[in-house]
Amino acid sequence: MSYDPHREDYQRLGLRFARSLDGKDPAAATRAFASFGRRFSQNRDSLPQSDADRAFHLVAEATTLIDYELPFADDAHAEELIERGHRLLDEALALDERCHDALRMKQAAESTSFESYYDFLAKSADDVRAACEEARAQAHDESPERALLEADIAMRPYYRWLATQAGKAVICGRNREAIRLSEKLLELDPQDSSDVRFTCAIAYAKLEDEAGLDLFAAKTKPLVRAGTDDAWMQLSRVSLAHKRHDMREAQRLLAHLMATYPHASAALAAQKELPDGVFSRLAVAPFSEDELILAISEGTVLLQEGRDDSGRGVLGTWVARQTGLDGATEARR
Repeated sequence: MSYDPHREDYQRLGLRFARSLDGKDPAAATRAFASFGRRFSQNRDSLPQSDADRAFHLVAEATTLIDYELPFADDAHAEELIERGHRLLDEALALDERCHDALRMKQAAESTSFESYYDFLAKSADDVRAACEEARAQAHDESPERALLEADIAMRPYYRWLATQAGKAVICGRNREAIRLSEKLLELDPQDSSDVRFTCAIAYAKLEDEAGLDLFAAKTKPLVRAGTDDAWMQLSRVSLAHKRHDMREAQRLLAHLMATYPHASAALAAQKELPDGVFSRLAVAPFSEDELILAISEGTVLLQEGRDDSGRGVLGTWVARQTGLDGATEARR
């Protein structure tokens, strides 16, 4: 689910290494490639790579610090992680000023508000697309399979840019724009490598556009995993049923969500908010507890609508009470 920067780093260097073996004796090339994994993990500098490859490796390292370690760090270590992560992004941009992932991640930290960050993403999106399409046009490999992978990798920074812009559009209340951006990205990447359909489902729920959500769900049905809707789609449908005061349907949908994910009652009672992934949506296992926690966090815009005396939104309070754990949760606060 979503992008793994370390896997992408491996793919980038794997492609370059494979091209360096073209034209060599097949047996020797096979022996050389057999050592690639060890060299990648233990002696990366011995492999052929460009400054752009080195820059992306620094982005992958920064992502580990900012997206996967920082949210769980105590105050004593948080500042150190932030400084190290930002230093890595600066080094990446020094190597490759067109490292759009590093530029986007750095701007996320420097923006003073969600609106200013959204405006930056919107203003630069066309330039990023042009640069990525230029890189894709240069993808020419003797192997058709490698050429396809190279072309896909070239476009990923733009896909991540659009996905981030769509996510921030929802936070800024630009839900129709979030849907437009999501649809645009799905046209470019029908496999939805960015999982932008999750963002789109929440945007439809915010607009209370149940018909639009139904059409969107039908269009993206081939992407549905294991024949069961993801937590974002299910939570959006719970929200819509609750808003139209169809409590029986809302309870049925919530029960289905709780049956789909492990430890769902505790997660829905706690309703933890997590920092958004800066590189991309956090990569978690499908239909895991972590995925549900992530969906609940992104669904805060639905859960916290119309705050009440409990400090939660109307839907958030109702969902917590339905789990049967709300009293225990409140007692621990």
